[in-house]
Amino acid sequence: MSDQLWPMLGVLAAVVAGLWAWRRFHYRSFWLVVGFPITAITVRATWRKVALGCGLTKKRQRFWFTTVPGLVSSTGVVRVRRKFQRVAVDTKPWMWLPMPTRHGWRVTLHTLEGQIPADYADVAERLAHSWGVHAVRVSSDKPGRVRLAATMRDPLVTVDQLPASTELLKVTVGRLETGGPWVVDFKTVPHWLNAGATQSGKSNLANALIVGLAPQPVALVGFDLKGGVEFTPYAPRLSALATSRAECGGLLDDLVALMTDRMGVCRMAAARNIWQLPPTMRPVPVVVLVDELAELYLMADKSEKDEIAKTSTALLRVAQLGRAFGIYLFCCGQRIGSDLGPGVTALRAQCSGRICHRVNDPETATMTLGDLDPAALDSARAIPAQTPGVAIVASQDGQWYRARSFYVSEAAAEHAAHAYAGLAPAWADVMAAQPQELPDSQTA
Repeated sequence: MSDQLWPMLGVLAAVVAGLWAWRRFHYRSFWLVVGFPITAITVRATWRKVALGCGLTKKRQRFWFTTVPGLVSSTGVVRVRRKFQRVAVDTKPWMWLPMPTRHGWRVTLHTLEGQIPADYADVAERLAHSWGVHAVRVSSDKPGRVRLAATMRDPLVTVDQLPASTELLKVTVGRLETGGPWVVDFKTVPHWLNAGATQSGKSNLANALIVGLAPQPVALVGFDLKGGVEFTPYAPRLSALATSRAECGGLLDDLVALMTDRMGVCRMAAARNIWQLPPTMRPVPVVVLVDELAELYLMADKSEKDEIAKTSTALLRVAQLGRAFGIYLFCCGQRIGSDLGPGVTALRAQCSGRICHRVNDPETATMTLGDLDPAALDSARAIPAQTPGVAIVASQDGQWYRARSFYVSEAAAEHAAHAYAGLAPAWADVMAAQPQELPDSQTA
């Protein structure tokens, strides 16, 4: 017997070591071949108990055979008989077969009467703990259907390097919690609001944007209210840089004038935006990077009231009308609150792209994400300080995600600014590049 035991133990140890090595060095194939089938069976087998524990079941009347106590026999044993009658049973939502994903699995459920996707979103954390997964996200693509997407482990622990941008005004700045790319696409979402405390990853995201936009034929404009310490190293790639409120006011006046000129060009060409213009007439897109947005609205005394009102109005005009004329905003700030005045609230309404890193006060998170989804607000407040770069992002598909930006050092962003300095158009050339009349081929 002992002669057979040792070979069996050796084979078992070899199998365990092989499975460990397989999972360690090629997790994706291990997950598809071994991990997912076991997980799918477990999810289907435990769904009734999990649904009951999470309050997702409904009481329904069913005809069922029940045992009814009868008389006590002479031996003292209670005799029972089965009776076919209607009883109330807990009915679980119908679950389709789980399907594997890159970082977990997804499954579609048929909701019961009176249920909505919010009922499942409210118990998403309970579902995650019940199945032992990192997180469960809830979505719905049609009435009566709810899709649960489970993530086995956090894909934001480590992120890749910043990839090169291949499309105009589109930069992949990080990774979403689903494992997909986090893309900032100014053509789709023209204006962005980026909030975050010190050391939360807010500046790193701006560095990623500069590295991604530097090789593209766009004009970059900087508003650095820290006295220029943030954007001055990138000045070779910037077409204009303002480092004080007075300079910001003058540069905003230039942007409003530029926008007005481009309105005239589009009107002459019967175009609704610059992208409908012929390539020979199309002006260069302008991306405006604003750092420390709150400094534009802070007022020390009443003598600054008129200056702040003028600056706020000009920035709001650019946000309202700039998209069609190739002017895009990316506004960053440590604190964005309603106490800064109605100008900030109006600007926020124009910024459909929302990014909230770790913040120090609930008001900033509420101003950034509060009108989108209460669950997103709770997730933003739960970002730990040990995970810089993690943020809550309102995506262009109408949903919100946890995301993390690629790490881009100041040295890398400065190198990109110097390497592509020749692509930076002079601000005077940008302002003077608007044709006053159509070419003959267009007027004919």
